[in-house]
Amino acid sequence: MNRRPSSPLRQAALADLDGLRQRHPRVFRPAWSRRAAVLGTLAVIVALAVVAMVRLDFSLLRILHGLHRLGEFAGMMLPPSAGGRLGLFATALGETLAIAFLGTLTAACLAFPVAFLAARNVVRNPFLRFGVRRSFDVIRSVDVLIWALIWINVVGLGPFAGALAIACSDFGALGKLFSEAIETADRKAQEGVTASGGGRLHRVRFGLVPAVLPVLASQVLYFFESNTRSATIIGIVGAGGIGQYLTELIRVLEMQQVAFLVLMILVTVALIDLVSGRLRRAIIGAAPP
Repeated sequence: MNRRPSSPLRQAALADLDGLRQRHPRVFRPAWSRRAAVLGTLAVIVALAVVAMVRLDFSLLRILHGLHRLGEFAGMMLPPSAGGRLGLFATALGETLAIAFLGTLTAACLAFPVAFLAARNVVRNPFLRFGVRRSFDVIRSVDVLIWALIWINVVGLGPFAGALAIACSDFGALGKLFSEAIETADRKAQEGVTASGGGRLHRVRFGLVPAVLPVLASQVLYFFESNTRSATIIGIVGAGGIGQYLTELIRVLEMQQVAFLVLMILVTVALIDLVSGRLRRAIIGAAPP
């Protein structure tokens, strides 16, 4: 079978490629060191995964043998039923939403001013920035469930401890995100304020804050959505909300009521996700260019 003659454009491209190889041999030389690094990283990841599975006694056979038990639980959940406690469940769900809202709002209000101290373009002192950033890291490294256990021992059982736990956990996370948003903000508005004769505080107030507020508001909305699920989890350890009913019903195997609570949580989270998603798009879309 005869090959079709190559076109003039293809011949020119090959000739140009040969010329590039001659002029820049290092660029076209195989990067064996980079390939070795990638292969080494993959090998380390696979080795760690194998060690973790061995240490955790991971077994597919145990999962397969336990599937029938999972099917039994699923059968016990049908049909979902409130068991005549719809009012109590609705009140507990409202309490969970209040915990998530108050905790998120408190964390955002506290993290907003402190985040400026961790931003490179606001604070020039590296020691102050380092201290604030490490404080954020330490606070957010403690899980919200641990914070809930701490605050339960401080202020007692109830939703107040749950709100404080979410506020502490989110303070570190929002502080880090806020400081990064402040550092990456567009500097044109700030330079305009400075060129107009404004001082350092004017630059932050009129040039920096309006530019980052839409991004910060979007992050706070996302955290409120996530904290609705977190407020359910911390209720299991006595921090109020619907989680308390959930753990009690699981212990006594009232699986139909458990299924009803799970459906309530799913619907609530889906609605919050829908509303917060639209609000985030509206806020970012209305942000100044």
